[in-house]
Amino acid sequence: MKRKFPVRHIGLALAGVVLLSGFGMVVARSGPLAPVKVTVATVETDSIVASLFGIGTVEARRSYFVGPTAAGRVLSVAVDVGDAVRAGQVLAEMDPVDLDERLRSLQASHARAQSAVAAAEAQRQDARARREVAAINSRRYVELGGKHFVSASAVEGKQQELVSAQAATDAAEANLLGARHELVRLQADQQALGEQRRNLRLIAPRDGIVTSRDAEPGSTVVAGQSVLRLIEPDSLWVKVRLDQGRSRGLAHGMAAEVALRSNPSQRLAGKVVRVEPVSDSVTEERIAFVALEAAPAGLTVGELAEVTLHAAAAAPSLVLPNAAIKHTVAGTGVWLLREGRPAFAALTVGDSSLDGRVQVRDTLREGDVVIAHSERELTPDTRIRVVEQLAGGRS
Repeated sequence: MKRKFPVRHIGLALAGVVLLSGFGMVVARSGPLAPVKVTVATVETDSIVASLFGIGTVEARRSYFVGPTAAGRVLSVAVDVGDAVRAGQVLAEMDPVDLDERLRSLQASHARAQSAVAAAEAQRQDARARREVAAINSRRYVELGGKHFVSASAVEGKQQELVSAQAATDAAEANLLGARHELVRLQADQQALGEQRRNLRLIAPRDGIVTSRDAEPGSTVVAGQSVLRLIEPDSLWVKVRLDQGRSRGLAHGMAAEVALRSNPSQRLAGKVVRVEPVSDSVTEERIAFVALEAAPAGLTVGELAEVTLHAAAAAPSLVLPNAAIKHTVAGTGVWLLREGRPAFAALTVGDSSLDGRVQVRDTLREGDVVIAHSERELTPDTRIRVVEQLAGGRS
């Protein structure tokens, strides 16, 4: 006699089979045994424009720190921040203290030295006249002595007078020379003190705009300390910092687009005019300077800017999305899709563009399919499933 199972048991068994089948499908599709979802891209031949991006600040190529050459107290400041000044304009003045009195003292000494020179010249003329008279008398007495009209002692006395007159003349010449040297010294001292007095007036070296007023009247400053700071408004440029790892191709003359923080919708044309030979080892950045073809009105120093540098278009070559490039222990390469399985292929990477494409060399051919994104790290034995888009929006 056959044993009959209740209908309820058969229903439970069928439900269990359905649950097990559903669990198996879930494990096979979304569990650890499920194929890894990937998106793919095709190798194409195209020409890309290598571009670099960096953040910069507006700076002045030529700025000036105007201050005294000697320590002193600020007497007056004639300009304020934002004022436009002309070359040669008096910006500020230092307190001369006792400099004017010392200058008057030197002027008096100079006048006295001129009088001393005049007196020495008169003494020299008197000494020359006495020498001429002594010379005449000496010649006359020598002639009379030769005729025995005067004694030999008288002749010797007149000759001695000539020697004394010559010595007095030499002394007068020396005194005159010393007086003239003293006059020259005092003139030099007077000129030097006058230059010091003129240096107390702080003059604008170039046409420019005052950007900082660092000292006020009554303040004491040391030699070389800035009282005012100027910039030349026509010398503004943008100092750009670029990531060292993405700065390949940076060169003098590269075309640039600058978007100022104050007007990000406007793109200003420029070019790289200097590439610093020394990089910043702390921030791992390279530094370049971009000159604008036409600076907008109201451009301010210190304003931030977004700078995009463009190189010349490269010759057509194989290109891929940058996301497909993988850096592994085996080197740099891509995962090729061959017969439904991933296969790693090493290659050499060239220039890249800001739209996420990169040049590739070696190994690949046009039309090859590579894996762009994957849910997990891949191996040659990984089972994969190609989808249009991964969870989270990556494609």
